[in-house]
Order: sequence, then C-alpha cells, then structure tokens
Amino acid sequence: MIPQRRRFELTSVFAFSCLAWLVFAASASAADGGREVWTDSEDPTLPVDFRIQGEYAGPCPDAGRLGCQVIALGNGAFQAVVYPGGLPGDGWDGENKILMDGRLDGETAVFVPAEGRKQYLAGPAAEFSATRRFPPAGQKAYTATIADGKLAGKTDEEKSFELKKVQRQSPTMGKQSPESATVLFDGSNKDAWRGGRIDEKTGLLNTDGQDILSRDKFNDYSIHLEFMLPFRPSARGQGRGNSGFYQVDHYEVQILDSFGLEGVNNECGGVYSQQDCLVNACFPPLAWQTYDIDFTNAVRDADGNKIKDAVVTVKLNGIVVQDQLEIRGPTGGHRSEPEGTPGPLKLQGHGNPLQFRNIWIVPKE
Repeated sequence: MIPQRRRFELTSVFAFSCLAWLVFAASASAADGGREVWTDSEDPTLPVDFRIQGEYAGPCPDAGRLGCQVIALGNGAFQAVVYPGGLPGDGWDGENKILMDGRLDGETAVFVPAEGRKQYLAGPAAEFSATRRFPPAGQKAYTATIADGKLAGKTDEEKSFELKKVQRQSPTMGKQSPESATVLFDGSNKDAWRGGRIDEKTGLLNTDGQDILSRDKFNDYSIHLEFMLPFRPSARGQGRGNSGFYQVDHYEVQILDSFGLEGVNNECGGVYSQQDCLVNACFPPLAWQTYDIDFTNAVRDADGNKIKDAVVTVKLNGIVVQDQLEIRGPTGGHRSEPEGTPGPLKLQGHGNPLQFRNIWIVPKE
C-alpha cells in the first residue's frame, strides 16, 4: 500500500504533468492559429476542400486552351487562378491571369469573378489575392463550378468551357541513382543524417518540425530529392508548410506550399531573399514533388577571399526555375564558416511536418 503522503505526491506530479501538457498543447495550437494540418493524401479526415483544390486543364473557345490552379483557403473558401494557354510550365503565356473566388456549396464549389479590395496572401479569404497586382494583367469576368473532378466554366462572353482535373508528375519522380551517386536516403535507414525520423509505416524521412543535416560535407555536386508538403489550407504565406533545402548549409532553395502563387524568392523554387523563380512550378500540397539541383560552390583564393560566387541551376518538378544563377551571398540561417568551404546539406524543419524520400548526390570531380 502506498502511504498517504506518497499518494499525494504522485497525484500532484501527475496533475502537474497533465497541466504542463495542456499548456504545451494550447501554446502549440495558438502558435499555429488553431489551424489543422494533414500529411497523408489518403487521410479519411481530409475535408471536401482537398478534393476541389488542384490543377485543371482543357480547351477553351477564347484562349484555345486554359489551365487552372485552385487554391484551398480553408473553411470551404478557394481562389482559382486561370492561365490562358495552359498550366505554368505547360503552355501558359507567362503574363496573363484570371482570378475567381470560390465557395463550397455542399459537394460543389461555385466560383465568381474576383472583386473588391484584395492583398497578396491576405488572411481573410475574401481579401486574398494569389497575385501581387490586383486585378492581374488579363483579368476577365469568368465564372465556374467544380464537381466530380470537372470544372465547368463560362467566359466573360458567355462561352462555355470544361476543364478536367489533372495530376501532373515530375519527369524525374522515382529516378534511380546512377552508379556514381552516393545514396543519402532510400527508406532503409537515416545513417547519412543527423536528426529526422523514419516513419515505420511509410519509410519516409520526417522533419517533425526540426532541422536535418547530412553527416558528410559536400562542395560541388548534382543532387536529386523528393518531398511532400503538408495540407494547411487556413495558413498563409510562410506558415504554409515552410521548409528549405540548404546547399552546403549556406544557400537556401525554398520549400513552401506556394501552389498557384507568383513564385517569388521566398516561395518554392526561389533562392531565399535573392531570386524569384523563372516560373512557379510548385504542385499542390500532399503531391510528391522533386528537386534536381546542380550546384557549384563559391571559390576562394589563397588568401581566403571569395573570388567567385556559388552557381546553382534548379529544376522543380522537372521545370527549370533557376538557370545558372550566381548566388550573391549566404541566405538567412546559414552556418558560420566562410563561403567556398565544403558544408552539409540541410533540410529545414521550421516547425512544419515535411516528408522526404529518394535522396542521392553525385559529387563533381
């Protein structure tokens, strides 16, 4: 039998532990704004919003062909970005966009022309704009409904069109490592990394919101990596699956759910704080995506002075988003050693549940 005093102490400890856990949970929820997060496309708790969001494409009487990216904004709200010519990287004219605001009505999403006062990435769905300039170049009064994987729309001249939902896949998805490569992660172990967790069911490398660094250091190389962003429809901007892929832990190539956005330097495919994407090639959240990066480190002279910037070419989902870019200097959150020195690769956690697979590197001689 436990003495009364001891029982009191154990009860107090248990109560304190429960209180501490509740405070932690409340703090985490407050930090996240109470927003829900999904990490599995087969999760039965995913809302109808997830089935509506995504990419659509098809013919149109006015534009010949249209592409459309539907962004889920949470609580049954959406914004659709329509691209004359086709989807980004697949026919879009690179200039004109048409925005529609959407709202869920049962299992159907109803879209009307985007109007009113709007701001890029605004929190309230009614004020959200997927373009920095509103209205964007090419804006027209399109309307549409989405149900059962089809977008039925009308142009501003009342001409009907129908777009079907598509799921693009990177041409390098699942690419096997060549004989000259060093395999950094294939699902069997994480021996090449410090930090991170292998999910026992999926075999995927998870950040669990914390940084992961390679044990080895690298200099010049080509690398392949596959990643999945979480579905966080109520979040905005940098709160939406924020991560980063640091080259030699000096230069961040951003990882972020920037599906349907402009593709600026702090969005997926951008070199953080320095260079926008040539085109926004980001796929929807919970879709597997690829980075194929060719990197040449900065060069230092015998006195330790940098004489040449690092150079990077980045393909996001098989589309060139940075082409032989000279990086002016380290981006935020970099290691302290000087440029031009070998360094580890870093997969940034940034408080978000990112998942990775099929990572391999080919060092340059």
